[in-house]
Amino acid sequence: MIKTLPLLHCVSDDHDIQAINQWRTDVEQQLQERFDQGQSIREIVRARSDSIDEALIFIWNHAGLSQIQLGLFAVGGYGRREMLPYSDVDLMILSEGELTEEQEKIVSAFISSLWDVGNFKPGISVRSIPSCYDQASSDLTVATTLIEARLITGNPHLEKWPRQIVSQTWTDKTFFDAKMDEQARRYAQHNNTESNLEPDIKNAPGGIRDINQIGWIAKRHFRVNRIDDLVHLGFISEFELGVLEEAESFLWEIRHHLHRLTKRDENRLLFDYQREIAAKFGYVREEGKHINYPIEQFMKRYYRTAQSVTTLNEMLLAYFYESVIAPRLPGYERNIEHINEHFKLVDGKLAVQHHKIFAENPSAILEIFHLLANRPEIEGIRARTLRLLILAARRIDQNYRNNPKHQALFMAIIRSPYRLYDTLVSMKRYGVLGNYIPAFGQIMGLMQYDLFHIYTVDAHTLLLIRNLNRFREPEFARDYSVVSSVYQRLVRRDIVLLAALFHDIAKGRGGDHSELGAVDGVEFCRAHGFTERECNLVAWLIQNHLLMSITAQKKDISDPDVVREFAEKLGDMEHLDYLYTLTVADINATNPKLWNTWRASLMRQLYTHARDLIRSGLGRPVDYQMLIEDTRFAASEQLVNDFSLEDVEKVWQELGDEYFLKESADEIVWHTRAILQHGDNPAPLVLIRAHRKAAQDAVQIFIYTQDQPNLFATTVAVLDKMNLDVQDARIITATKAFSLDTYVVLDRFGTLLTDPEREHTVQQALIQALSNADVYPGLMQRRIPRQLRHFDIENTVDISLNEALQQNMIEISTLDQPGLLARVGGIFMMQGLDIHSARIATLGERAEDIFFVTRKDGTPLPQEQAQLFASQLKSALDEASSLVSSQHEF
Repeated sequence: MIKTLPLLHCVSDDHDIQAINQWRTDVEQQLQERFDQGQSIREIVRARSDSIDEALIFIWNHAGLSQIQLGLFAVGGYGRREMLPYSDVDLMILSEGELTEEQEKIVSAFISSLWDVGNFKPGISVRSIPSCYDQASSDLTVATTLIEARLITGNPHLEKWPRQIVSQTWTDKTFFDAKMDEQARRYAQHNNTESNLEPDIKNAPGGIRDINQIGWIAKRHFRVNRIDDLVHLGFISEFELGVLEEAESFLWEIRHHLHRLTKRDENRLLFDYQREIAAKFGYVREEGKHINYPIEQFMKRYYRTAQSVTTLNEMLLAYFYESVIAPRLPGYERNIEHINEHFKLVDGKLAVQHHKIFAENPSAILEIFHLLANRPEIEGIRARTLRLLILAARRIDQNYRNNPKHQALFMAIIRSPYRLYDTLVSMKRYGVLGNYIPAFGQIMGLMQYDLFHIYTVDAHTLLLIRNLNRFREPEFARDYSVVSSVYQRLVRRDIVLLAALFHDIAKGRGGDHSELGAVDGVEFCRAHGFTERECNLVAWLIQNHLLMSITAQKKDISDPDVVREFAEKLGDMEHLDYLYTLTVADINATNPKLWNTWRASLMRQLYTHARDLIRSGLGRPVDYQMLIEDTRFAASEQLVNDFSLEDVEKVWQELGDEYFLKESADEIVWHTRAILQHGDNPAPLVLIRAHRKAAQDAVQIFIYTQDQPNLFATTVAVLDKMNLDVQDARIITATKAFSLDTYVVLDRFGTLLTDPEREHTVQQALIQALSNADVYPGLMQRRIPRQLRHFDIENTVDISLNEALQQNMIEISTLDQPGLLARVGGIFMMQGLDIHSARIATLGERAEDIFFVTRKDGTPLPQEQAQLFASQLKSALDEASSLVSSQHEF
């Protein structure tokens, strides 16, 4: 036990509050030194609490309160003696009856003295026993604090009252139900997951509050002071207590570092602190590892710890309900239904027939999950059985995995029609999935330090499987009509489910995770009875699970050559159908915010174009002239009722063949109609409509204006100021020096198409900017969001020549930041480059944009000039990144 310098040795004058403050500072310094020297966090936390006790007793006596029959109680974390550097000091002054006027003056003087002690923040309530009854009966928070109230000094006869009051105002059931409802609300505030990128280590699932919750409910019933007192009562085992204490110590250490770094009571493990705290735990950069490896390893430990806490929280509280509360309910009769020789249903939950089931029949470990997955009426697993299951799961080894009976059971679970996601989550949580597939165990808790992957790899994988199964449900079939119909046509859904299970399983190992995962997938499929052809299909899906996403988001899928190249890599409809369903489910499971109807339309377009090409025969060459003629004919049929064919052709002859290859007939009709109606008006024409193929959240903006050097830069600068995010841009320059530009944008506010006034504002802003060709509107000055400032993205610029288009393709990867597209457009403008099209992809904190450009004369940059411009553009991006870094440091 840590002994700190006694307070009385440091304070010579009873009135010297400054001396008390100095003593507290010295104690904190001493505790930090002891912690740095390796003293356990549990001893540090307890010693801090004891030092605060000492200070409070001194001030209490100095105020003359030792002569009054009052009690000074520590409540909250202080009541549990869990004090971190900047924890609140929660106190309660308790009296038997109402305070007299004289007593109130003395108590007020004591409270004033506490506020003069500058290095702790007191939270004080003054209550009488009757008022405690009133408040505890109606306020769960008050009742909870009374359970843990600890008498520091004062009238010893008051010590029994706080818990007695709770016992008399709350029953076991009412208190349990209220605390569980409170926990459910707390979970909901943190997305019901332990895997948040910036977790609250105190309040999120798996945090300190989950450990407290076990204590609160158990202490209310068993009348004990500490969780370890519950071991001899049989409520918790020595092993479970060890897990909880280890987790609690780890969380306290994180909280300790957070308090020291921020100099306040901070519980959020923000990106701002993760790297530095990881280093405190010894996670530092290793040779050959990427820069964020230490953070990812530290957070992996956190997520695994949090999961172990939520599992014990769930199990122990279920055990309390089943063994303490349920049997005492009025009219309670245990409902038992025997299922087979291994299991029975007890009150709707699975239970073993006897405690040796898993030891004597190891197949029962998987059988219990097969029952869960195939009988929707089963509500879960009984707590006693869960205890046995968690211990049994640790005995799964290679012999267990090689057993054909076990392999058949596992595949029966994968092929089950009900609750596959919930079943796999339970298998993961209770240790079965990670032991049955050891490679899956390695990715449990593994996070990727970016804003694109918002879940840990294991959580993402299971969400992907959930999404696949949802494609069968009518509710989701409405939102994902095409992919749902494709998924429901699949003959072997288990193939895509196993590809999903293994697609990211090799992350964190180094090397290409798709290739390594394919090796694991093939080995697993062979062991589980798949044919060689089926194994190869699973492997191909794992190897190519990013192919469709990359093609749709980074390439021009209106280009027949792009579609042909993609279709040839697939070869047949079977590969296309499996890959399409896997891709859509994967993107939605990576970050739901990234999935919008614009991305959905890209995937759908690529799927339908590739499907048509495969069905018509991949060996047939693309007849570009026929495509052009078909598009022109389809568009002209819609236009000739309002305009003469001669006028239509007059507009079209100004445009090249590429226009009719890349644009749909519907878009050509929209453009042509607007141009003809606009006539010879020299003012820019700006039209806005919903994207016909991308539905509600994508907006098309069509601009017809005289060509000018800064057209793209000016346009995107205005759109950025209007809070519109460009997703796609296509610039067609007519032979008479007019430009037809189409932008697909996403509206940050979502009101552009429903608010006529805002639509008019956007139109007028574009018209005004484009009418003043010589005046560049400049960039919108906005501070970069806090989260983005913590990512060190390597800026890359690649310039290649597209032989078919005779255009330079410029690929940029950099940190996403306000005004990035406008800044890049300005650089192109200053270099005298014309942008013909752009594909914009923002993936979390990373922007990956592609531009097709030429010089003013329509020719591409020579190789030497291209290399020089790539270097100049990268330097400009590096300079922008350094400004972001300086914002972070500031």
